[in-house]
Amino acid sequence: MTEPNQPQPEPNKPEPPIPPLDTIADSDRMPPRTPRPAPPRPAPIRTRDDIPSGALAMLAIGGALAVVLVLAVGVPRLIDWYQHQDWAWATQWVATVADPVQAYLAAHTAGLPMTASSAFVIWQGIGAVSLVLAWFTGAVGARLTWIAHGACTAAMVFDASPAAGRPIAAALAVLAWTIGSLFALRGLSLRPVLHIHNHNHPAR
Repeated sequence: MTEPNQPQPEPNKPEPPIPPLDTIADSDRMPPRTPRPAPPRPAPIRTRDDIPSGALAMLAIGGALAVVLVLAVGVPRLIDWYQHQDWAWATQWVATVADPVQAYLAAHTAGLPMTASSAFVIWQGIGAVSLVLAWFTGAVGARLTWIAHGACTAAMVFDASPAAGRPIAAALAVLAWTIGSLFALRGLSLRPVLHIHNHNHPAR
């Protein structure tokens, strides 16, 4: 027997019915977003079609007159200015760098199958070829060769120059190398290149 104060168990309540799913008619669906079309590119200018022939003739005559003035006036003045300049500083700078290199090669090629004059020609050729290749191609090997050539040149100039003028001679050699590096090492940057990959973007 159950006591009168004991709570009676509640009967199982039926679960509420699941409401029907609401469907959207095809006519009410939002169409997918389409990318905005890019503005049309302007048509390229066609010289023969868009510029009058009279303007083309005037441009041709003006260009011809400019070339004649440069050849008749500018070139003679440039030659006259060149002849009246003292270029001793340039030849002295070249001698300050080249003479110690030649002396160093003469002192350190004794007993070798290669003569000092041949080594000097090779030194000049490697410098010129590496400068041209590094300038026009930007190849890593050409640039490394140019850097090694400059380092060896500065070391030879410092070693073979007179003791009193070694710092100045080495500094002039380094300055000559840096001037050439403006062309040989153009576009070279020491900033690191960061590649950012978006992992959340779905792969196509």
